[in-house]
Amino acid sequence: MSMRTAGAWIGLGTSVQPGPSVTRERLLRLAPSANTAIAAGIADRFDELAESHAVTTRLRICHFLAQAAYESDGFRTLEEYGGAAYFIRYEGRRDIGNTQAGDGIRYHGRGIFQLTGRANYRRLSQIIGVDLEAEPERAKEPATSLRVAFAYWSERSINVAADADDIERVTKLINGGRNGLAERQRYLAKAKETWL
Repeated sequence: MSMRTAGAWIGLGTSVQPGPSVTRERLLRLAPSANTAIAAGIADRFDELAESHAVTTRLRICHFLAQAAYESDGFRTLEEYGGAAYFIRYEGRRDIGNTQAGDGIRYHGRGIFQLTGRANYRRLSQIIGVDLEAEPERAKEPATSLRVAFAYWSERSINVAADADDIERVTKLINGGRNGLAERQRYLAKAKETWL
């Protein structure tokens, strides 16, 4: 007899519902072409970190994962595409702290939210206690990437926009504009189906 049936049978009145846990299998439902190592790395610590950052409601989890799925190309990469010729566009960008020669290439987008710019690497280093400014490659490790993403989410108080189910506001807080909004909406709808 299943727990769901047992609960109804003994008169509890409601069926047992699974929690909003983030598992590798659920991430693969959200993004079927995901790199399984990335999905597993995210799932491994997600629930623990989510609890620490109050990303525990269905809406918060769905918005967080929709943004993460979009920014990581469906959990296929934890590093921005393009190579040195593309990353040079970040060179000299004082607005993101790239003040030294080579910063544009060194501090290109990494992680599930694509951390970009020396100032952001430095600030998030201080928050999570890992020196990403000295070792920027660490930002693309699944576990470190997840810690960075949750710290960024909390720092920007994104739970408020997620609670309002305001994907445009969540997107602006993550990415600075409306970049990829339609695709982010698609991921959000799929996340809501996955995390019932």
